Amino acid sequence: MEVAVLDIKGKETGRKANLSDAVFAVEPNNHAVYLDVKQYLANQRQGTHKAKERAEIAGSTRKIKKQKGTGTARAGSIKSPVFKGGGRVFGPRPRNYSFKLNKGLKRLARKSALSMKANDNSIIVVEDFSFDTPKTKNFIDVLKALGLEGKKSLIVLGDSNKNVYLSSRNLKASEVISASELSTYKILNANNLVFLEGSLEGIESNLSK
Repeated sequence: MEVAVLDIKGKETGRKANLSDAVFAVEPNNHAVYLDVKQYLANQRQGTHKAKERAEIAGSTRKIKKQKGTGTARAGSIKSPVFKGGGRVFGPRPRNYSFKLNKGLKRLARKSALSMKANDNSIIVVEDFSFDTPKTKNFIDVLKALGLEGKKSLIVLGDSNKNVYLSSRNLKASEVISASELSTYKILNANNLVFLEGSLEGIESNLSK
């Protein structure tokens, strides 16, 4: 699959990037994508939620009324979950939500997500660029030239580029990552993927294993 390489002004450079069919033209595996996205979201959860159970509530331990003769249900503790201020029944406890997935499945999920974007013509390839200083206006100009201003976009760099990253930080709709940070969730969460030329070789070699 060939895609025209653009410059930062949105014009064609006359070169074409050849996207590997082994990465960008596979039959998408929806279940692999589902599992990888589920794992990503699970890993974001802190799992620090906690509610006090009856044994942890501060309160008197005396029997609050006699056992018989009241005409109502027997009650032995003010800390019972049936009373206001009592402990919670089966409340949340701290836990770890993460789970393991095989590397091969995760690679398949990423290739499936990239193939979905390629089928939707949502992939743009731009020649490598950098900024002399971090400046949000320069980054916005690039997005305007590519027709992505205000749209959810993911820009993938070959190597970490501090000035480009810092120039994008104030923009909620756009995210800049390096090729090593590419994940199934980030691919699907963006409307458009922008690959710098230098990022393609690393992505394809990593996912073609």
